[in-house]
Amino acid sequence: MTIALDTPGLWRRMACWVYEGILLFAVAFFATWLFSTLGQVRSGIDPRRPLLSLFLFVVLGVYFVWFWAHGQTLAMKTWNIRVVGRDGKKITQLRALGRYVLSWVWFLPPLLAVSPFHLSGGEIVVICLGWFAVWAILSRFHPQQQFWHDAWAGTRLITSAPLSR
Repeated sequence: MTIALDTPGLWRRMACWVYEGILLFAVAFFATWLFSTLGQVRSGIDPRRPLLSLFLFVVLGVYFVWFWAHGQTLAMKTWNIRVVGRDGKKITQLRALGRYVLSWVWFLPPLLAVSPFHLSGGEIVVICLGWFAVWAILSRFHPQQQFWHDAWAGTRLITSAPLSR
């Protein structure tokens, strides 16, 4: 059986990306509530804030690694997108972990660039959205139109109906 390795269009991948963000809001909200409840956090100004960031990084990592190792996140099922290895086969948890770490290139460069300047929230949003657009458009220069973090991780996104159980 041959798997068609058609790359989803950029607009569909970005729509999936936005939808994933909406779903992750719920995951992050629940994880933050759990951390705050179990850690008895009573104030937004808490010395354990870096621990919360680390906890969220791990929770989101578990979410993505588990779903990607099974082929699709919930948003990817909705948009008929699947992550596979370069060979078109399912990826391992280790490769999914590598993809997760490399996918932070969507966020870290703009956040590191704005951190020394104490910009307002609106300015940070504009800079981040600009970077997201640049990073997404750079996929047009990849031979298979893949995002560069996928190329680096040895993965690719393909068009695929939701996988059955």
